[in-house]
Amino acid sequence: MKLSLTAAHAALAISLLVGALPPVHAQTAAPATAPAAPESGGPVDPAKIQELVIANHVLTDLNVIDGFGHISMRHPGNPNRYLLSRSVAPALVTADDIMEYDLASNPVDAKGRNSFFERYIHGEIYKARPDVMAVIHTHSLGVIPFGIGGVPLRPVFLLGAFLSPSVPVFDIRKAAGQTNMLVGTPDLGKSLASTLGSRSVALLRGHGSVVVASTVPMAVFRAYYSNVNASLQSQAMALGGKVNYMEPEESQKTLATIENIHGRAWDLWKRAALEKMTAK
Repeated sequence: MKLSLTAAHAALAISLLVGALPPVHAQTAAPATAPAAPESGGPVDPAKIQELVIANHVLTDLNVIDGFGHISMRHPGNPNRYLLSRSVAPALVTADDIMEYDLASNPVDAKGRNSFFERYIHGEIYKARPDVMAVIHTHSLGVIPFGIGGVPLRPVFLLGAFLSPSVPVFDIRKAAGQTNMLVGTPDLGKSLASTLGSRSVALLRGHGSVVVASTVPMAVFRAYYSNVNASLQSQAMALGGKVNYMEPEESQKTLATIENIHGRAWDLWKRAALEKMTAK
């Protein structure tokens, strides 16, 4: 006899077969746990915050930075933290924009604020240089030719003595091949810090410079006079004769003088910046 399988019989057979199989549960990934934010290094004197804010405006007024570039300071109470504004043009920085980071460049409390992509410049230099209390990254036009032209930036006048004997150049291609030229990872920040070594200034090929110092005012002084020295050196080279650079020994002797007088320039720049900030 020929058996025919009706639709009902087929449904019954399938249900029995399925019932005999072990249940299959959907594989759902456990929700990712966001890493805990680092703890704060503690309260900071509002006057120190204001100094960092003013430095942003001074650097803009001096044409050291424009819509790009940034300055940070090491946390006064905790060497494993630093302070840097949110990602905003320096001329617009206020005290509310200042953020705290650990040395891995993780924000302590972002509060919805965006961070600079190149903040690793700061964190990795602070890791490598315990003596550094302030870091500036600029795109100063005067220094860029010396990062691409094969001619080292060297001190040519007394206020550029901190550039002695010459300024190293960080070529990001040697660290990471073809990139977008930005120091956007801890490894690239570490490579830049290695190029900087124990010096005060390093150039970034086709990009700009990084400047460090033991105080915010001194960092601003060095950033400004790096650019001035670069312009003077370019002018001297254009004359076609032999440039008479400062000797390492006289540069070293001049550094003590700069240490004693740089505050005069800072006071002038600070007052001008405050007047503009108050007038807004």
